[in-house]
Amino acid sequence: MSVDLSPIDQSLLEEIASIHGMPKGAYNIRKDGQLLERNSSANIEISTKTDNPGIDIHIKPGTKGETVYIPVILTASGLKDVVYNSFYVGENCDVNIIAGCGIHNSCDQDSEHDGIHSFYCGENSRVRYIEKHYGEGEGAGMRILNPVTNVYLEKNSYCEMELTQIRGVSSTVRDTNAEVGEGAKLVLNEKLLTHDEQTAVSNMKVELKGDDSSVQVISRSVAQGNSSQTFNPLVIGQAACRGHVQCDAIIMDKARVTAIPGIEAASEEAVLVHEAAIGKIAGDQIVKLMTLGLSEEEAEAEILEDFLS
Repeated sequence: MSVDLSPIDQSLLEEIASIHGMPKGAYNIRKDGQLLERNSSANIEISTKTDNPGIDIHIKPGTKGETVYIPVILTASGLKDVVYNSFYVGENCDVNIIAGCGIHNSCDQDSEHDGIHSFYCGENSRVRYIEKHYGEGEGAGMRILNPVTNVYLEKNSYCEMELTQIRGVSSTVRDTNAEVGEGAKLVLNEKLLTHDEQTAVSNMKVELKGDDSSVQVISRSVAQGNSSQTFNPLVIGQAACRGHVQCDAIIMDKARVTAIPGIEAASEEAVLVHEAAIGKIAGDQIVKLMTLGLSEEEAEAEILEDFLS
């Protein structure tokens, strides 16, 4: 990159966005509440908002095979960073969006990032969105992430979102809202790991508004230590639509997991299903891996990694 990055900066960007050096194409990299580096491409324009902190990303109709990166890193303790990012995806696009936030806090004051992201997906477009959250640092200050994701899918569009909280986030409240139009499909894959005294709440509201619209929600989580998690999705079927919500959680130590999947039908043509399962690691799985030469701790780590992959 043309800017100087500390080893901590580089490590955070690699962790949350797999960035090694200068990304190709369009990108916007933010550090400690300020723009660090930005580049637009011929088909993807990134501009600063005039009404709120954040950016507008305009993707031209017909854009295919391009990726835009918008990672955020925080290394300043005591900072609350709030951004509003809006994505305007034209018709007939096929693009990837790589986001995420990494916080390094080694002090006693809290560090917080709240990202409000809105996606407007044009007809027949396909969007794959990857967002990773990660925290680290030895300080007593909390590492807080409270994302809000709003998705609006027009006719026959498709959006797949991979929402991952890797490790080290003290507290998170995630709100995801979506309106799915005729023939459109939304896929939400959520992966979450909490440990120690961490807390995590995931709220989802998906409205299936058009005929042949659909949503698939899959949440996989691991709760360790004294951490607590709450998964609260709601799918509302307002037309001839399909919705499936699945929550699978592994609970360990003295952790607590609450799953409250909800479905609401406002049309006799709506087909909605929800299911939830919470349990511990099966003992026979650990024994099987230990017969292959792994220690109990290594076997447990292998099972958890496979579960969240």
